[in-house]
Amino acid sequence: MSNPDNKTDNTHFGYQTVRTEQKQSLVAGVFHSVAAKYDVMNDLMSAGIHRVWKRFTIELSGVRTGHQVLDIAGGTGDLAAKFSKIVGPEGRVVLADINDSMLKVGRDKLIDSGIVSNIEYAQANAEALPFPDNTFDCITIAFGLRNVTDKDKALRSMLRVLKPGGRLLVLEFSKPQNELLSKVYDGYSFNILPKIGKLITDDEDSYRYLAESIRMHPDQNTLKAMMEDAGFARCEFHNMTGGIVAVHKGLKP
Repeated sequence: MSNPDNKTDNTHFGYQTVRTEQKQSLVAGVFHSVAAKYDVMNDLMSAGIHRVWKRFTIELSGVRTGHQVLDIAGGTGDLAAKFSKIVGPEGRVVLADINDSMLKVGRDKLIDSGIVSNIEYAQANAEALPFPDNTFDCITIAFGLRNVTDKDKALRSMLRVLKPGGRLLVLEFSKPQNELLSKVYDGYSFNILPKIGKLITDDEDSYRYLAESIRMHPDQNTLKAMMEDAGFARCEFHNMTGGIVAVHKGLKP
Protein backbone atom coordinates (compact mmCIF):
# COMPACT_ATOMS: atom_id res chain seq x y z
CA MET A 1 0.00 0.00 0.00
CA SER A 2 1.33 3.44 -0.86
CA ASN A 3 1.93 6.03 1.82
CA PRO A 4 -0.61 8.87 1.37
CA ASP A 5 1.93 11.45 2.55
CA ASN A 6 4.65 10.11 0.25
CA LYS A 7 6.79 9.59 3.35
CA THR A 8 8.82 6.49 4.13
CA ASP A 9 9.17 4.93 7.55
CA ASN A 10 12.96 5.27 7.28
CA THR A 11 15.34 8.22 7.30
CA HIS A 12 19.07 8.73 7.53
CA PHE A 13 21.26 9.19 10.58
CA GLY A 14 24.51 10.11 8.95
CA TYR A 15 25.07 7.31 6.43
CA GLN A 16 22.93 4.86 8.38
CA THR A 17 19.32 4.13 7.49
CA VAL A 18 17.18 4.18 10.63
CA ARG A 19 13.50 4.17 11.51
CA THR A 20 12.12 7.71 11.34
CA GLU A 21 11.01 7.62 14.97
CA GLN A 22 14.54 6.68 16.07
CA LYS A 23 16.42 9.63 14.61
CA GLN A 24 15.48 12.23 17.19
CA SER A 25 16.80 10.14 20.08
CA LEU A 26 19.96 9.22 18.16
CA VAL A 27 20.70 12.88 17.42
CA ALA A 28 19.96 13.70 21.06
CA GLY A 29 22.61 11.21 22.11
CA VAL A 30 25.19 12.94 19.94
CA PHE A 31 24.55 16.35 21.46
CA HIS A 32 24.27 15.09 25.03
CA SER A 33 27.76 13.69 24.46
CA VAL A 34 29.35 16.81 22.95
CA ALA A 35 27.51 19.63 24.80
CA ALA A 36 30.16 20.33 27.43
CA LYS A 37 32.94 20.78 24.85
CA TYR A 38 30.79 22.16 22.02
CA ASP A 39 32.35 25.65 21.94
CA VAL A 40 35.90 24.31 22.14
CA MET A 41 35.23 21.91 19.27
CA ASN A 42 33.63 24.63 17.14
CA ASP A 43 36.75 26.76 17.43
CA LEU A 44 39.03 23.82 16.69
CA MET A 45 36.95 22.43 13.79
CA SER A 46 36.65 25.76 11.98
CA ALA A 47 39.82 27.48 13.19
CA GLY A 48 37.48 30.11 14.62
CA ILE A 49 35.91 30.94 11.26
CA HIS A 50 32.45 29.99 12.57
CA ARG A 51 32.43 33.40 14.27
CA VAL A 52 32.72 35.11 10.87
CA TRP A 53 29.91 32.97 9.45
CA LYS A 54 27.65 33.86 12.38
CA ARG A 55 28.51 37.56 12.16
CA PHE A 56 27.51 37.63 8.49
CA THR A 57 24.24 35.86 9.36
CA ILE A 58 23.46 38.56 11.93
CA GLU A 59 24.21 41.25 9.34
CA LEU A 60 21.68 39.66 6.96
CA SER A 61 19.03 39.40 9.67
CA GLY A 62 17.91 43.02 9.64
CA VAL A 63 17.18 42.72 13.37
CA ARG A 64 16.63 46.06 15.11
CA THR A 65 15.77 47.46 18.51
CA GLY A 66 12.51 46.05 19.84
CA HIS A 67 12.39 43.01 17.57
CA GLN A 68 11.35 39.50 18.60
CA VAL A 69 13.93 36.88 17.60
CA LEU A 70 13.83 33.08 17.76
CA ASP A 71 17.15 31.23 17.60
CA ILE A 72 16.34 27.56 16.90
CA ALA A 73 18.94 24.90 17.69
CA GLY A 74 20.62 27.81 19.42
CA GLY A 75 23.07 25.58 21.24
CA THR A 76 25.46 27.53 23.41
CA GLY A 77 23.94 30.89 22.56
CA ASP A 78 26.41 32.62 20.23
CA LEU A 79 23.71 34.17 18.04
CA ALA A 80 21.30 34.74 20.92
CA ALA A 81 23.92 36.76 22.81
CA LYS A 82 24.45 39.08 19.83
CA PHE A 83 20.73 39.46 19.17
CA SER A 84 20.07 40.25 22.84
CA LYS A 85 22.30 43.31 22.57
CA ILE A 86 20.74 44.42 19.28
CA VAL A 87 17.05 44.16 20.28
CA GLY A 88 17.61 45.91 23.62
CA PRO A 89 15.28 45.97 26.62
CA GLU A 90 12.18 46.45 24.46
CA GLY A 91 12.92 43.34 22.42
CA ARG A 92 12.98 39.63 23.16
CA VAL A 93 15.20 36.73 22.16
CA VAL A 94 14.15 33.11 22.59
CA LEU A 95 16.98 30.58 22.64
CA ALA A 96 15.41 27.26 21.64
CA ASP A 97 16.97 23.82 21.40
CA ILE A 98 15.46 20.35 21.38
CA ASN A 99 18.39 19.06 23.45
CA ASP A 100 18.26 19.89 27.15
CA SER A 101 22.02 19.42 27.62
CA MET A 102 22.77 22.01 24.94
CA LEU A 103 20.11 24.35 26.31
CA LYS A 104 21.58 24.17 29.83
CA VAL A 105 25.09 24.92 28.54
CA GLY A 106 23.75 27.88 26.54
CA ARG A 107 21.71 29.24 29.44
CA ASP A 108 24.63 29.00 31.88
CA LYS A 109 26.95 30.68 29.39
CA LEU A 110 24.58 33.61 28.79
CA ILE A 111 23.80 34.08 32.49
CA ASP A 112 27.53 34.06 33.26
CA SER A 113 27.91 36.77 30.60
CA GLY A 114 25.30 38.90 32.36
CA ILE A 115 22.66 38.44 29.63
CA VAL A 116 19.44 37.92 31.56
CA SER A 117 16.93 40.70 30.95
CA ASN A 118 15.51 40.08 27.49
CA ILE A 119 16.23 36.42 26.81
CA GLU A 120 14.06 33.36 27.31
CA TYR A 121 14.71 29.64 26.90
CA ALA A 122 12.56 26.95 25.33
CA GLN A 123 13.16 23.24 24.83
CA ALA A 124 11.41 22.95 21.51
CA ASN A 125 11.22 20.74 18.43
CA ALA A 126 11.64 22.73 15.21
CA GLU A 127 8.96 20.59 13.57
CA ALA A 128 6.28 21.77 16.05
CA LEU A 129 7.31 25.14 17.47
CA PRO A 130 5.30 25.99 20.63
CA PHE A 131 4.64 29.63 19.75
CA PRO A 132 1.61 31.50 18.38
CA ASP A 133 1.31 32.40 14.72
CA ASN A 134 3.01 35.61 13.57
CA THR A 135 5.21 36.05 16.66
CA PHE A 136 8.77 36.67 15.50
CA ASP A 137 10.47 39.26 13.32
CA CYS A 138 13.39 36.94 12.65
CA ILE A 139 14.21 33.25 13.04
CA THR A 140 17.69 31.82 12.82
CA ILE A 141 18.81 28.20 12.80
CA ALA A 142 22.58 27.73 12.71
CA PHE A 143 24.06 24.29 12.07
CA GLY A 144 20.85 22.65 13.21
CA LEU A 145 18.59 22.03 10.23
CA ARG A 146 20.60 19.05 9.01
CA ASN A 147 19.78 17.25 12.27
CA VAL A 148 16.02 17.75 11.93
CA THR A 149 14.15 14.61 10.88
CA ASP A 150 11.41 16.27 8.78
CA LYS A 151 12.96 19.43 7.36
CA ASP A 152 9.89 20.34 5.28
CA LYS A 153 7.67 20.22 8.35
CA ALA A 154 10.17 22.31 10.30
CA LEU A 155 10.31 24.97 7.58
CA ARG A 156 6.51 25.22 7.57
CA SER A 157 6.53 25.52 11.36
CA MET A 158 9.05 28.36 11.15
CA LEU A 159 6.97 30.13 8.51
CA ARG A 160 3.90 29.93 10.73
CA VAL A 161 5.49 31.65 13.74
CA LEU A 162 7.17 34.40 11.69
CA LYS A 163 5.39 37.71 11.30
CA PRO A 164 4.51 38.73 7.73
CA GLY A 165 7.67 40.23 6.30
CA GLY A 166 9.78 38.39 8.86
CA ARG A 167 13.03 36.66 7.87
CA LEU A 168 14.30 33.13 8.22
CA LEU A 169 18.07 32.63 8.11
CA VAL A 170 19.46 29.10 7.82
CA LEU A 171 23.21 28.90 8.43
CA GLU A 172 24.42 25.42 7.56
CA PHE A 173 27.27 23.39 6.16
CA SER A 174 26.72 22.94 2.44
CA LYS A 175 28.44 21.78 -0.75
CA PRO A 176 31.88 23.18 -1.72
CA GLN A 177 31.85 24.69 -5.19
CA ASN A 178 35.38 23.64 -6.15
CA GLU A 179 36.26 19.98 -6.75
CA LEU A 180 39.72 20.26 -5.23
CA LEU A 181 38.35 22.02 -2.15
CA SER A 182 35.69 19.33 -1.88
CA LYS A 183 38.32 16.58 -1.83
CA VAL A 184 40.43 18.37 0.78
CA TYR A 185 37.31 19.00 2.87
CA ASP A 186 36.29 15.34 2.68
CA GLY A 187 39.74 14.26 3.79
CA TYR A 188 39.60 16.60 6.76
CA SER A 189 36.02 15.70 7.70
CA PHE A 190 36.42 11.94 7.68
CA ASN A 191 40.04 11.48 8.70
CA ILE A 192 40.96 14.37 10.99
CA LEU A 193 37.70 15.65 12.51
CA PRO A 194 36.77 12.37 14.26
CA LYS A 195 40.29 12.18 15.71
CA ILE A 196 39.94 15.71 17.13
CA GLY A 197 36.60 14.64 18.59
CA LYS A 198 38.26 11.63 20.19
CA LEU A 199 41.03 13.76 21.68
CA ILE A 200 38.85 16.58 23.04
CA THR A 201 35.55 14.84 23.92
CA ASP A 202 36.56 11.16 23.95
CA ASP A 203 33.82 10.67 21.36
CA GLU A 204 34.97 9.82 17.85
CA ASP A 205 31.61 8.42 16.69
CA SER A 206 29.64 11.62 17.27
CA TYR A 207 32.00 13.64 15.10
CA ARG A 208 31.95 10.97 12.41
CA TYR A 209 28.15 11.32 12.44
CA LEU A 210 28.47 15.11 12.14
CA ALA A 211 30.66 14.72 9.06
CA GLU A 212 28.21 12.24 7.53
CA SER A 213 25.20 14.44 8.34
CA ILE A 214 26.80 17.32 6.45
CA ARG A 215 27.15 15.15 3.33
CA MET A 216 23.51 14.05 3.58
CA HIS A 217 22.18 17.60 3.91
CA PRO A 218 20.52 19.15 0.83
CA ASP A 219 22.79 21.25 -1.35
CA GLN A 220 22.31 24.99 -1.79
CA ASN A 221 19.77 24.94 -4.61
CA THR A 222 17.81 22.04 -3.13
CA LEU A 223 17.41 23.81 0.22
CA LYS A 224 16.41 27.02 -1.55
CA ALA A 225 13.68 25.08 -3.38
CA MET A 226 12.54 23.49 -0.12
CA MET A 227 12.15 26.93 1.45
CA GLU A 228 10.14 28.11 -1.54
CA ASP A 229 7.93 25.01 -1.37
CA ALA A 230 7.30 25.73 2.32
CA GLY A 231 5.97 29.17 1.38
CA PHE A 232 8.95 31.48 1.80
CA ALA A 233 9.43 34.32 -0.70
CA ARG A 234 12.53 36.00 -2.15
CA CYS A 235 14.69 33.05 -1.17
CA GLU A 236 18.42 33.35 -1.78
CA PHE A 237 21.67 31.95 -0.45
CA HIS A 238 25.19 33.21 0.09
CA ASN A 239 28.15 30.83 -0.05
CA MET A 240 30.98 31.31 2.40
CA THR A 241 34.41 29.70 2.54
CA GLY A 242 33.97 28.31 -0.97
CA GLY A 243 30.54 26.85 -0.27
CA ILE A 244 31.61 24.80 2.76
CA VAL A 245 28.98 26.88 4.52
CA ALA A 246 25.98 28.74 3.11
CA VAL A 247 23.42 31.03 4.68
CA HIS A 248 19.93 30.87 3.17
CA LYS A 249 17.45 33.70 3.57
CA GLY A 250 13.70 33.70 3.00
CA LEU A 251 10.87 36.11 3.84
CA LYS A 252 7.34 35.39 4.99
CA PRO A 253 4.98 36.97 2.43
